[in-house]
Amino acid sequence: MTGDGTGAAARSTPGSATGDAPESATGSPRQTNRTAGSDPVLRRAIARVGTRPTWAVLAVVALPFALGLVGSVPRRVQYVPLVVSAVLFGMPHGAVDHLVPARLSDVALRRSVGAVVAVYAVLGGAYLAWWFVAPVTAAAAFVAITWIHWGQGDVYLLSAATGGTYPRSIPHRTTTLVVRGAMPMAVPLVAFPGEYRRVVADLVGLFGASADPLAAAFAPGTRRVLAAALVGLTAVQLLRGAVRIGRSDGGGDADATADAATPGWITLALDRGLTLDLVDTGLLWAYFLTVPPVLAVGLYFPLWHAWRHVVRLVAGDDRAATALRDGRTGRALAKFSTDAAPLTAVSLATCAGLYLLVPDSPGGLPEVVALYLVMIAVLTLPHLAVVTWMDRREAVW
Repeated sequence: MTGDGTGAAARSTPGSATGDAPESATGSPRQTNRTAGSDPVLRRAIARVGTRPTWAVLAVVALPFALGLVGSVPRRVQYVPLVVSAVLFGMPHGAVDHLVPARLSDVALRRSVGAVVAVYAVLGGAYLAWWFVAPVTAAAAFVAITWIHWGQGDVYLLSAATGGTYPRSIPHRTTTLVVRGAMPMAVPLVAFPGEYRRVVADLVGLFGASADPLAAAFAPGTRRVLAAALVGLTAVQLLRGAVRIGRSDGGGDADATADAATPGWITLALDRGLTLDLVDTGLLWAYFLTVPPVLAVGLYFPLWHAWRHVVRLVAGDDRAATALRDGRTGRALAKFSTDAAPLTAVSLATCAGLYLLVPDSPGGLPEVVALYLVMIAVLTLPHLAVVTWMDRREAVW
C-alpha cells in the first residue's frame, strides 16, 4: 500500500482490457472490474490461482464418493477441515477487512480501521444478541446470509477473471449468485437431510433450543421442490451464460453495457466466462451431492470460498498483487498472512469468550464446532457488508 494513494487511484480508473470503458445506455462510462479489468496479466493470474487448486482438491475428494469407493466417514474425521479452517484461510479470510477501504479508495488507514470496526461492532453485536434471544431464526438467517455471501464470492471471481464481461448482465449476476450460494447451502439439504438437521440442532442446542420448528425444511416434499427449483435455475443461469446479446445500433455488445440496452443480435458463445462457470457449477453439483455435508462444507469453506477471497485481497494490495502477477504466489500469500494474523488471533480469543457465554457449554467435538460456526456466523454478517462495498467499489455489479 503506497502512502500517496497512487495504487488506489489506479485501481479506481474504469477501463477494460483495451483501455476503453464501454458506454452505458445513458452514454456514461460503465466501470468494469477495477482490480483486474485493465490488467490482463493480473486477470489471468486471478483465474489461474483462484480456480485450478480448488478444482483439483474438490475433484479428488468427490471422485471416490461418486464411484462408491468410500462409504461413511467417521464424524470426528469430517470435522477436521472445519477445525483447521480456524487458522487456514477460513477465519483469516475476513481478518483484513479493516484494511480494505484504505486499499480500494483514498480513505486514510485510521478511518478505514475505524469504519470497519464500527460495522463489525454494530452488525456483529446485534446478530450475536439475536442468537441468544431467538436461536432458531438466527440459524435460519445464518443459512441465508451465507448463501448470499458465498454466491457473491463466486460472482466476483467470474467477473475478475473475465474483465467484467461475465456474468453477462445484472440479472445474470443475480441468478449466478443464487445458484452458487445454493451449492453449499441447499444441495446438501437435498442430498443429506439428516446430517444437515443434526448440524442445525447442534447450533441451536448451544442456546437451549430445539431444531423442531424447522422440521418442515427437511421434509421430503420440501426437498423435492427445492431440488427441482435448483436444477431449473441452474439450467436458466447457464443458458443465459451461453448467450451473447448485441446492440441494435451496431455499437457492440449489449452485455457489456447497461441491461436496458436494446438488443439487436443474439449469438451462442463458449467463451472463458462460460467455460469457468460450467466447470465450477458441474463440479460443485457433483461434490455436494456425493460428499457428506460436514466434510464437504468443511473443505469448501477454506479451500474454495475463503481461498478465492484471499486471491481477491491479494489482487487489491499493491505489493501482493505484484507478486501474484509475477507468479510468486507464495510471497503474495505471505503478505496476506502477515496482515491477517492479528485479527485472526482476536477472533479466536473471542470464540473462547463465547464458550463461557452460551447457556449450554459445549461438551464434545460437535458442540465445539457448532460454537465455532456461531462465531463464523456473527463475523459473516459484517463481512458481507464489507464485501458488498468492495463489489460496488470494484464494479462487480
